[in-house]
Amino acid sequence: TFQKSVLTELKKWKLSFIEHHKLQMRQEKEKHAAHVRHLSNEIGNLKELLHTYEISIGRKDEVVITNLTQALERQKERTELMRKFMLWRIQHVKAKQEEYANRIADRQFRTALMKKVWTAWRSLSEEKWKEKVAKACQLRAEDVCVQLTNDYEAKIAELTATLEQTKAEILRLHGEREEYEDTMKKALMRGVCALNLEAMTVFQCK
Repeated sequence: TFQKSVLTELKKWKLSFIEHHKLQMRQEKEKHAAHVRHLSNEIGNLKELLHTYEISIGRKDEVVITNLTQALERQKERTELMRKFMLWRIQHVKAKQEEYANRIADRQFRTALMKKVWTAWRSLSEEKWKEKVAKACQLRAEDVCVQLTNDYEAKIAELTATLEQTKAEILRLHGEREEYEDTMKKALMRGVCALNLEAMTVFQCK
C-alpha cells in the first residue's frame, strides 16, 4: 500500500542518514586524530628547539664567565707583580739611604779622629807654628764638615723625593686596580643582563 511504501522509504532515508552521519563522524575523528598528531609533532619539535636554545645560552654564559674570570686572574697577577716590584724599590731606596748614612758617619768619625790626632800632635809643636797650623786645620776641617753636611742633606732630599714618588706610584696603581675591578664587575653585569634580555626575547617570540 501507499502508506507501507512511504514507511519503507522513510526507513531507508533514516538508515541512509544514519550511515551518512557515521561516515561524517568517522571522518571528523580521523581529522581530529591527524590534527592531534600534527600538534604533538610540533610540540616535540618546539621542545627540541627549546633544549637546543637552553644548551646554546648555557654555553654562552660559560664562555663569558670563563673569559671574565681569566681576565680578572691576569689583572690580579699583574697587580701582585707591581706591588712586589714597588716593595722591592722601597726597600732598595731604604738600603741606599742606610748605606749613605753609614758612609757619612764613618767619614765624620775619621774626621773627628784626625782632629784628635792633630790636636795631640799640635800640643808637641812650637807655640807660633802650633797656632798657625791649628787655625789652618780648623778652617779646613770646618770646610770639610760643611761640605759633608751639604752633600748629606742634598742626598737625603733626593732620596726623600724618590720615596714620595714611589708612594704616589703605588697609590696610583691601587686606584687603577680598583677602577679595573669595578669596570670588570660592571661588564660582567652588563653581559648577564644582555643574555637575560636575549633569552626573554627568544621565549616571547616563541
